[in-house]
Amino acid sequence: MNQALGRLSEMPRCPLAHRPTPIELLGNLSATTGKANIYVKRDDCTGLALGGNKIRQLEYYVGAAEAKGADTLLITGAVQSNYVRSTVAAAAKRGLACHVQLEERVPDPTDLYRTSGNVLLDELMGATVHHYPDGEDEAGADRRLGEIADDLRQQGRRPYIVPLSPGHPPLAALGYIDAAEELLEQIASMDVHVDRIFVASGSGNTHAGLLYGLRAFGSSIPVTGVCVRRTADLQLPRLARRCEEIANLLDAQNPVADSDIEVDDDVLAPGYGRMNDAVTEAINLAARKEAILVDPVYTGRVLASLIAYARNLTDKENLLFIHTGGTPAIFAYEHELRAGLT
Repeated sequence: MNQALGRLSEMPRCPLAHRPTPIELLGNLSATTGKANIYVKRDDCTGLALGGNKIRQLEYYVGAAEAKGADTLLITGAVQSNYVRSTVAAAAKRGLACHVQLEERVPDPTDLYRTSGNVLLDELMGATVHHYPDGEDEAGADRRLGEIADDLRQQGRRPYIVPLSPGHPPLAALGYIDAAEELLEQIASMDVHVDRIFVASGSGNTHAGLLYGLRAFGSSIPVTGVCVRRTADLQLPRLARRCEEIANLLDAQNPVADSDIEVDDDVLAPGYGRMNDAVTEAINLAARKEAILVDPVYTGRVLASLIAYARNLTDKENLLFIHTGGTPAIFAYEHELRAGLT
């Protein structure tokens, strides 16, 4: 038995994602950035209401919820949260009710931000929507979500909370242990040596799960987690804790060393959900060179970090971008994106 994978195969899982997602060479984008061959793993193609990385993560949460007899899913997140939208989609697919709490994480949002993109899809798929005024109060948002769950229990419902903050068993990360195995099988069949992987690092579930999975399956490929919400000094210990939490959940040995955890916050400013010149350029390049759509919150930042890294290379490298989706959020940023058109 793989000592790092432990009880993974025993965890309840509800298949939701279209798998495997393809890996493609972005030839046009590679040519514009110098020394790198840029590949993309299309986890924007996981299906289920415009897909994204959260679909893989929710397979384990929905599996756990159904194993407990839940009839309602609850989640808290940003107004334009892909995780919230994906949870609503998973609930609809499995015949469950869904309550979502939208947090104010982006200052001075436009009316379009509040009503378009993921918010429209949440409502279209039947979510009951609640609001929380402070986007930087994880504990308070979780506490309020717990109160909503208590109210539902009083009504005879059986709620299950999909948690985002630390301190909970990281079931979501297990989806990216699966993805790591899938990825390694794909690049082996393609006979491609990947020198570095770039992925968004927010809650830490995707980044930690992918890194844990790679090391568990014997791969030493470096992974750069691109900060989308917190600075590197805050994100590094979060990732270390998340990897330990995965090992504890699986009753397994942690294969991730502290030196394996790399994060980049160079394209984070001015903060979560807010655009900058590097992100604007990455969004435009991806769309015009490859017809790949990346969003201002997560994937645009990851691609911006990758492009900056590629432009500074002195030797040829093969870089892999994990496209975690987020497409609906693009429509909430119409004004900013139009301003960036050249």
